[in-house]
Amino acid sequence: MAELLVPKLNNNDTDYVLTDWLVGDGGTVTAGDPVAVVETSKASEELEADASGTLHHIAPAGARCRPGEAIADVRGGAAPAPAPPAPAQPAGSGPRQVAGPLVTRPAQALIDELGIGAEQVAALGLPVVRRQDVEALRPAAPAAEAAATPAPGPAVGAGRREPIGRVQQGVGRAVDLSHRTVPAAYTVVRMDLGPALAHAAGLTRSVRRPVGLAELFVRQVAALHGDFPRFFAAIDGTDAVLADAPHIGVTLDLGEGLYVPCVRDAAALTMAEIATRLMKYRIAATTGTFRESDLGGANFVITLHTEGDVVLAIPFVFPGTVCALAVTSPADGSPANIGLAYDHRLINGRDASLFLHALKTSMEGLA
Repeated sequence: MAELLVPKLNNNDTDYVLTDWLVGDGGTVTAGDPVAVVETSKASEELEADASGTLHHIAPAGARCRPGEAIADVRGGAAPAPAPPAPAQPAGSGPRQVAGPLVTRPAQALIDELGIGAEQVAALGLPVVRRQDVEALRPAAPAAEAAATPAPGPAVGAGRREPIGRVQQGVGRAVDLSHRTVPAAYTVVRMDLGPALAHAAGLTRSVRRPVGLAELFVRQVAALHGDFPRFFAAIDGTDAVLADAPHIGVTLDLGEGLYVPCVRDAAALTMAEIATRLMKYRIAATTGTFRESDLGGANFVITLHTEGDVVLAIPFVFPGTVCALAVTSPADGSPANIGLAYDHRLINGRDASLFLHALKTSMEGLA
């Protein structure tokens, strides 16, 4: 018997939602088949069977589950014979077939809400249709109709209620966990980033990709991994678990929620590769098309606060990491305040000062 365990999908959530079973209880599966859909605060991820046999559900659809938790088991080692076509399921009972593709429960609810036909769903050409796929089929309201639609009235209470988005709820859980579990401290230095910005403008022309403070800091922070390995570590009880390579998370908030995609093994990438990766992530942030693999695995986080007039920012330490660097932009040619929040269980103030001094030297030395 092999258990289907929930993997660690990102560092921001302590648990996820098992939104759908793609194979019914007692169904036959082959190793590698997608059998369930788990939703994090950022994206949906399919879980695959690790063995062949008969799938037995342990957790129901809609349940919250933690990393490492068993949600099913697969019994019997032989590869199963092809399963007969599954009978149609009643509405609301779980994922079902609509003219071919498998439709998850949230997607089916939106299909029913919008009155979308089976032909439109089939035309997507997807084996599994999720809610975000159905959103692309939402009809646009005519301008006149939209203008004539009355604004919703105030809700019961002191003011109008506004639901908190799923992404922001995930951010809130991460902040709450950080504040409860990480004894964080903060150190800030002033950096003259004028030469670095001029250097970035030259790189933009040479690599033909946008290069700015985010790209420069990713590269310079990653270059410090060898001299400051604990800044990229994780804490396990009384041990520091050192990372083999720097995987740099970068915060992106372009109006669709806060995301922290990861630039993996950043020290081994060229500036053109870093710029290309971050450009792809910015596009994903505006369209909400991140893959779960884009968002997990960071062992150091750079938080960007480069909007005008922001002179100081104090980030929280993301669970699973020990450092978060806050980057602000220079104002009117003056030096910028660059701060480091760090887990005091592993890093002391002197360590933080040495790291920031090394980073300041490397950034101000760019030309």
